[in-house]
Amino acid sequence: MNGGARVAEVLKAHGVPFVFTLVGGHISPILVESKRRGIRVVDVRHEVNAVFAADAVGRLTGVPGVAAVTAGPGVTNAITAIKNAQLAQSPLVLIGGATATMLRGRGSLQDIDQLALIEPHVKFAARPNRMSEVVPALERAFHEAVSGVPGPVFVELAVDLLYDEATVREWYARQTDKEDKTVSEHAVSLYVKGHLAYVFGRGREPRIRTPRAPEVPMASDRDVRRAAEMLTKAERPLMVLGSQAMLRPDRAHELVEAVERLGIPVYLSGMARGLLGKGHPLQHRHKRRKALRAADVVLLAGVPADFRLDYGSHVARASVIGINLSRDDLNKNRRPNLGLQADPHTTLVQLGRIVPPPAPREQWHAELRERDEARDAEIAEMADQPCEPMNPLAVCRQLDEHLSDTSILVGDGGDFIATAAYTVSPRRPLSWLDPGVFGTLGVGAGFALGAKLVRPEADVWLLYGDGAAGFSMLEYDTFVRHGVPVIGVIGNDAGWTQILRDQEVILEDDVACVLAPTDYHVIAEGCGAHGIFVDDPAKMNDAYVEAVQTARQGQPVLINARIGRSDFRKGSISM
Repeated sequence: MNGGARVAEVLKAHGVPFVFTLVGGHISPILVESKRRGIRVVDVRHEVNAVFAADAVGRLTGVPGVAAVTAGPGVTNAITAIKNAQLAQSPLVLIGGATATMLRGRGSLQDIDQLALIEPHVKFAARPNRMSEVVPALERAFHEAVSGVPGPVFVELAVDLLYDEATVREWYARQTDKEDKTVSEHAVSLYVKGHLAYVFGRGREPRIRTPRAPEVPMASDRDVRRAAEMLTKAERPLMVLGSQAMLRPDRAHELVEAVERLGIPVYLSGMARGLLGKGHPLQHRHKRRKALRAADVVLLAGVPADFRLDYGSHVARASVIGINLSRDDLNKNRRPNLGLQADPHTTLVQLGRIVPPPAPREQWHAELRERDEARDAEIAEMADQPCEPMNPLAVCRQLDEHLSDTSILVGDGGDFIATAAYTVSPRRPLSWLDPGVFGTLGVGAGFALGAKLVRPEADVWLLYGDGAAGFSMLEYDTFVRHGVPVIGVIGNDAGWTQILRDQEVILEDDVACVLAPTDYHVIAEGCGAHGIFVDDPAKMNDAYVEAVQTARQGQPVLINARIGRSDFRKGSISM
């Protein structure tokens, strides 16, 4: 097998269904050999979106998503998505092409020190120097991606490690097999032959190993019992579940059962949104800060005390039980009273089995429920207020009425997406995808691509702010070419509104915050998708119906919804 075939065999052994890529000569053998083995190769229009798509696959399946990008600019284009995956703790494998092993540092095309650039942003990085090292490097990369704190890994593969030995030798022979060679040219020829002997030495067919089980830290029975005792004695307990609690996608039902057995009010964030469906009596959505400050025991499961919890001040008054795979995240800003460096999913399941039936705590539940109902009433009232041409709250509330039980929501943007987060309810576990703590704009098309391929039966809604749409709209070409019928909705208010809100008030200037009310639906139509323009609230429901019907018939859709600016999120900028 050539190196590309060896890579493809490792991918196949690890159950990889898709390779996301933007083609380049450095990596062509990987793509061809993957296709020959039944792995679907999905090519995109920008490398960053290949990595975002791989990220989504890793989040939704637990199997590391895979992206392959060409050398130099291909790798540098991927770095933002890699950093996003690192901070979101998403398991993925990035394969980067590279110049030939003999030409490193000699001015070859697209030759840069890729490891120096990418090592700070990945869990593991490898650069095999000979054919026999390719398979072990990839196998270790897959293992590292899912062990402990999950995250992205990187394997650099030189072009002469991917093509077959005869082809590589022929390339070098063209340069070295000359008549009337000088002494120095004879020396170079001998050196090249020696180098090739090293590269292809021990080149017998590799043994592709069965994937090793990941290493997952577990909580001790003693610590689990202590946590159970603290929760049982609490009068006003509260739980916050974050993305790290969702690292076992095929066992999400266990987590739901554990939360219900614990009987504790819960707030869901990140990938945990949708875990309990819509309207679950234990789930609360509003006034989290007040709830946390009123609680006497707070369980943070897979959630660090970062800016989202005001650097720990939200839980300053309560006793805190922290469960986190990362020691740094476990102790960030607010050291827990009881810290368990362990897998949140497994630990919550253990807790659910030993905590006795919950006390009624009727007053506590009623207090939280009343806050939610009051806030929902405020939102409903604001959604009914005039806002030309359409009220963004009303647009999002109408969207919620059109979600199916299998819908997946992808959020890419600032103001419009935050509005949707308050008004749209994911219906099932692992049905909300957003960038995570890095707050990266541009994740949308890649996330939607990966999500729809993993769950083809689902309606995948790509919610765009009009600013964020500019990062990846041309991937509608990818959706059309690969038959991926995503439904996009752009909240088009012609501006970077999340920034504009505070900049205009504090600095009295809207510089760089104003966009044009672009006809984004026409761009989608130019790519072969179905475009819908709406600026009349009376037509918004019909647009949603048309979009769902069209997508279910196999055509990608983009709704360009012209919205106005409400005061719903005034003063909400995060620092």
